[in-house]
Amino acid sequence: MTWFQKAFLEFFKSLAKDNTTAWFDANRKTYESAVKKPFEAFTTEMIARIAAVDPEVTISSKDAISRINRDTRFSKDKSPYNTHLSAAISKFGRKNKEYPGIFFQLSHEGIGVFGGAYAPEPPTLAAMRDLIQKDGKALAKAVAKKAFVQHFGELRGEVMKRVPPELQAAVTKQPRVGMKQFFYEARLPAALITSPDLGDTLMAHWHAGRDVNTFLQRAFA
Repeated sequence: MTWFQKAFLEFFKSLAKDNTTAWFDANRKTYESAVKKPFEAFTTEMIARIAAVDPEVTISSKDAISRINRDTRFSKDKSPYNTHLSAAISKFGRKNKEYPGIFFQLSHEGIGVFGGAYAPEPPTLAAMRDLIQKDGKALAKAVAKKAFVQHFGELRGEVMKRVPPELQAAVTKQPRVGMKQFFYEARLPAALITSPDLGDTLMAHWHAGRDVNTFLQRAFA
């Protein structure tokens, strides 16, 4: 099944050139028919596929999809709209950005697929570090799996520049304890958006990252 037509890509390509409220209002009908509705349908399909494997995922597309309007309050860039649509599929959807799941972003420039924990709050980060100290081998095994390496390459994240004394021994034994983030990502070509293989490709990425997500989710128990 093909969810998106070329109009989806053309909309964002044009929006990137004229990111104004006037342009968006003039093209709102195209946004509703060629962008918003098919993206909602596609996200609903992805949720259903994931829920068939992970019954804890019971969210709707409304719980997963982020608004196209940008929050410009604290940004120097005052462009009113994102030039992409994105969705976060997990037990909590976009309401809990800490909880590991799959996050995908579609635009005229390509597809971004992300997973793991990109911005854990201090208590969650402490719990993840404690988990790695206790069972780091399980995370290492998940990251080393062939499918994970093929789809994402490696586990990424900023590393502490100065390791506090209380963590020095743990970091020496398990270097990933010194990480501030635990995420993975893949970039896919925009041409895939209009392909019938889109859903299967994203599900392959979800499966490839599942063991890493499952490990990190243990920090929320």
